[in-house]
Amino acid sequence: MPRLRSCLCALLCLAVLLPTMTTAQRLPDLVAPALIVADAGESPVRLESASMRVDAGAGVARTTIDLVLRNPTQRVLEGNLQFPLAPGQQIVGFSLDIDGALRDAVPVPKDRGREVFETIVREGVDPGLLEHTAGDAFRLRVYPFAPGGTRHVRLVLMAPLQREGRTDMVDLPLAFARGLDRIELTLKTTGRPSLSGLVGTPPITRSGEVHRVTLHAGDVADAGIATLRVPSERRPFVQLQRRDGATWFVADVPVDAADAPRALPQRIGLLWDSSMSGRERAHALEFALLDAYFRAAGDIEVELLRLRDVADAPMRFQVRDGDWRTLRRELESTVYDGASAAGGWTPSADTREFLLFGDGLFNHGAQSFPAFDDGQRLYAVQSANGDATRLAALAQARGGRAIPLRTVAALPAATRALLRDAPRLEAIDGTGARDLVAESNVAENGILRIAGRLDAPHADLTLVVHAGGRTQRIPLPIDAARTPQGELAALQWARFQLAALQAEPERNRQRIAALGQRFGLVTPGTSLLVLERIEDYVRFDIEAPASIAEAVASARAQAESTQEDERQTRRDAVARGWAERIAWWARVFPKDAPPKQIAAPQGVDDSRRPAPPAPAPMAAAAPMVMAEAASSPMALDRTQTTASRARAGNVADASSDAQAPAATIRLNPWQSDAPLARRLREAPDGEVYARYLDARDAEVQGTAFYLDAADVLQRRGETALALRVLSNLAELDLDNPHVLRVLAYRLRELQRDDLAVPVLERVLAMRPEEPQSLRDLALAYAATGERQRAVNLLADVVDGDWNGRFAEIELTALAELNALVATAATPLDTSAIDPRLLRNLPLDLRAVLSWDSDDSDMDLWVTDPDGEKAYYGNRLTRQGARMSPDFTRGYGPEEFALRDAKPGTYRVEANFFGQRQQVVTGATTLTLWLSTGFGTAAQTDQRVTLRLSDARETVFVGAFEVE
Repeated sequence: MPRLRSCLCALLCLAVLLPTMTTAQRLPDLVAPALIVADAGESPVRLESASMRVDAGAGVARTTIDLVLRNPTQRVLEGNLQFPLAPGQQIVGFSLDIDGALRDAVPVPKDRGREVFETIVREGVDPGLLEHTAGDAFRLRVYPFAPGGTRHVRLVLMAPLQREGRTDMVDLPLAFARGLDRIELTLKTTGRPSLSGLVGTPPITRSGEVHRVTLHAGDVADAGIATLRVPSERRPFVQLQRRDGATWFVADVPVDAADAPRALPQRIGLLWDSSMSGRERAHALEFALLDAYFRAAGDIEVELLRLRDVADAPMRFQVRDGDWRTLRRELESTVYDGASAAGGWTPSADTREFLLFGDGLFNHGAQSFPAFDDGQRLYAVQSANGDATRLAALAQARGGRAIPLRTVAALPAATRALLRDAPRLEAIDGTGARDLVAESNVAENGILRIAGRLDAPHADLTLVVHAGGRTQRIPLPIDAARTPQGELAALQWARFQLAALQAEPERNRQRIAALGQRFGLVTPGTSLLVLERIEDYVRFDIEAPASIAEAVASARAQAESTQEDERQTRRDAVARGWAERIAWWARVFPKDAPPKQIAAPQGVDDSRRPAPPAPAPMAAAAPMVMAEAASSPMALDRTQTTASRARAGNVADASSDAQAPAATIRLNPWQSDAPLARRLREAPDGEVYARYLDARDAEVQGTAFYLDAADVLQRRGETALALRVLSNLAELDLDNPHVLRVLAYRLRELQRDDLAVPVLERVLAMRPEEPQSLRDLALAYAATGERQRAVNLLADVVDGDWNGRFAEIELTALAELNALVATAATPLDTSAIDPRLLRNLPLDLRAVLSWDSDDSDMDLWVTDPDGEKAYYGNRLTRQGARMSPDFTRGYGPEEFALRDAKPGTYRVEANFFGQRQQVVTGATTLTLWLSTGFGTAAQTDQRVTLRLSDARETVFVGAFEVE
């Protein structure tokens, strides 16, 4: 049955299913692919029914949303929706109907979840995946929606209750209900709830703590939001939960102290995010906040530091009597360009306060946000979509607070938060509890929320709070026998812990993932996954939900007995392939003139090329067939002995000290023929960047535009600007590994492997199921001197269980691994590697072709001085050049290897045979790595990046010149 991959437009209702923090805030816009309609006249997927349950208590609202969606088309659809959450919200549950019953998702490592989902989708089976993408953004993927069928989806979210006077409140988004005749709301609260923002006053019926409301289409106002209010407690409210053999608690603790005006410093640092995404911030609101700040400060010195891929040099300004017009003009002239780096700058020791204006999405470089000295404060202002959790964690860890500023209505509260000191939690003392954590160290709206674990039946805690220049000690006694039980305490504790770790997500990656796994939260390291088949939980080693746990355990026991045998079979297959490569390397090939003229192919006859098989898991590496050489002219005994051949000696003793023949690499500079690229090349010196900005701001540009602009700037010698423009690729699509691969390849070509490493680490986290992710990062590690890490990753490539479309990538990785070991200045640890695989095989010439787009077919061609072409159809030439198998469904690499090169010119070309998917750069980006003396101390490398867009397009990349 044909499948149409599409965004289900009915799922767009999720844009309004995510409660905002207050009625003054607006929900950020959705980012979703356009609907693809299969045939004229077919109806889009529609929402048939929906219900919502809200459990309010323990300082949080837990909202369960049930959707029933119908596909009236005659095509199979996949839902793929990206959506944001408001600050403080957390996804804690996801279920999908399987065989007519809801099946709960289970937490899995994010990379594993994506790998499993995409593998199973290729097999046409039901999976569902809910994952974090970047910042506050999430993605829901559901497959399949059968023709004429329905799917039942359940989402569970948590959002903190907001204190307003004597009530706690949360917004309930209801715009999706306008398309339904009715929607049932179930509200579970400790006090009587009320709803506002509706047309009229629908009756609320009560049964104990459960209240029910039936809403009709006419009850929902144009704003599509109803505000739920419940009575708040003016005494500490504590809830317990038994989970995982422990007793968790969460407490709302009122603080009887108001905020107070604070003394502003005489000098501040103004950290201004000037990356390309900074264009989207609400600068008018930011300027209004700064205006209020400088009026209150009067006379103050400001050090302005613009942050992007590389921080600009600081600039100093004097504000007198609140007049900051000179500084404002400078800010208004900011050119927003480049990626966002958290580090690369040092806080001035004599500056006690820093104001950060940005979105919190740090996507460039490996350096962390700088640590502050005691007494230095950070206030983080966010006026656009981004990573509110990280900004809050950064600010709280540095003595300040995060300030949301997304609407005009939020400006008074933001001004108050910036100019006044709220009560601040300094410490939690006491006995009977451990693992204590606060949601925030600032008493927002007079409330502190604390969570932890009881290790005694009675706990006596004391909150030490600083407010208005004095210190309060607020008692918090907890008696387990007299405290109500609920289902929210453990999740609240996990949510508070997770928020604190987000200040340094890279450094805390394992702890964040462990929290998500343990508590079923969607985090940067954890997703929620639903599978249909019992055998898939076993095959991918996924924990099963309770409903099918017994069946999965039985199937897993049966499968475990065969796994070790399969692993050894793979290892033996790789060893056989490597032994055949050693045999090829040791064989003597003729180097004289061919006995008869070998006609140089004028083109490759692709018409007889068989269609590539459907991808399947690889049972064993397919060895290169070389038997035909024995009966072909290539097997003649006549040979030309070269210096490197005479040095060869025993295969096992192959040394990296062998000297390569005199050979040079001559590259053919590639340049784009796109109209905008030509316009940039025509610009006089000093005008390229201005023309680039003009074209960028005139209309939305794709990744190819930034690649072209960076290339032109680099050729003009403006390397810093070239790197800035190139870094924009990290801003365009935060969760697209193809774009990030292109960025890393280009950085490596520019010899900025230090910048490529963190990019490739992100790619590996996104695509660990693709061996190219490990290999790319390994080679970048090697280039930055981290050879042991490189060898370890290459060993993982060799020992991995890869899909059959990546055949023989193990042998390419082995060649690189052994070359690194042989040429290392100090011995490397290879104890975990099969000794059969440890042989260095030096080469005179080597060329490796890789590309960025999956399901694409690129070909490497190398024509030798005799006119013979090595390519996928001629994998062993007369003089012994070896070509790896044809990669038709992956990213490569395709490898050309020649141990002894006869003198002459070796012409290197790249051919675009075809593709099976839409590529994100408007073309496929290819990287060619050319080496002479590979695996020796004299190894010389050059890299070139180019793009091909048309099938059958061939580009001359360069040549080896061997003397």
